[in-house]
Amino acid sequence: MTTRLYTHPVFLEHLTPPGHPERPDRLKAIERVLEDERFSYLDRVEAPMGDEATILYAHPASHLEMVRDAMPEQGLARIDSDTTASPRSWDAALTGIGAANAAVDDVFSGTADNVFVASRPPGHHAEKTRAMGFCFFNNAAIAARYAQRRHGAERVAIVDWDVHHGNGTQDIFWDDPTVLYCSTHQMPLYPGTGARDETGAGNIVNAPLAPNTGSETFREAFRTRVLPALDDFRPDLIIISAGFDAHHRDPLAEINLTEEDFDWATGALMEAAGRFAGNRLVSLLEGGYDLQGLAFSVAAHVRRLMNG
Repeated sequence: MTTRLYTHPVFLEHLTPPGHPERPDRLKAIERVLEDERFSYLDRVEAPMGDEATILYAHPASHLEMVRDAMPEQGLARIDSDTTASPRSWDAALTGIGAANAAVDDVFSGTADNVFVASRPPGHHAEKTRAMGFCFFNNAAIAARYAQRRHGAERVAIVDWDVHHGNGTQDIFWDDPTVLYCSTHQMPLYPGTGARDETGAGNIVNAPLAPNTGSETFREAFRTRVLPALDDFRPDLIIISAGFDAHHRDPLAEINLTEEDFDWATGALMEAAGRFAGNRLVSLLEGGYDLQGLAFSVAAHVRRLMNG
């Protein structure tokens, strides 16, 4: 398998207030763990700046302009109660979008079988017209639309295993049967969406997990909800909203997964991508706020991407 990694120093320059969980140290922890010799064959590429016009694939111009106008010249600016911007946040967000779209190009061209994008800010809470939950723009949604517009993908699946429900992705694709959205997440928990009966146009598959759920229940949700939905949908591309805050060490939730669970889920999605999508799989970093849990989980995820 050829696995590509996109990241960029600008992601460290998206600053948040002291004590904020979504902090630059998250990417530093990932960078350190991926320096191990086990990852010497990882194809590392500097993330490109994205095309601003592709934001409009998932968000209206009014939302783009609101976020851009909120960027401060110095210091920090608050966009909502827990989402802040700093002077380089716009460049970081646009580079994250550029990396996600470049990853789609890579898997459709055959340059790579799969790609992991280590970027911040994350994206899956960003709704069509609302920045929230540390997110400005929805990278996974933009990448899905990019795959459809630029590469003729008829069906794109987004699988979200972040411990928080991706309300933004669900909002954007609520009535679009060409995009399947599957989510495992703790419930009740922020943002309060993601019930099993939220099904959109039949393309939304939520598998909420009770607090203190562990490996067995998570894997059963994958086996009985997520993987059958992928089998029925037969996507041309799988995008993972790869949050690692369901790890048992994470301070923001109460799901008790280990890095072995993320390894297993990665393998299951790779098998699905092999059956339906020519191995095309793109993984985008979302949450994960305990630095050790995040680093170990990303290492397991990327190792599985590389080894098949």
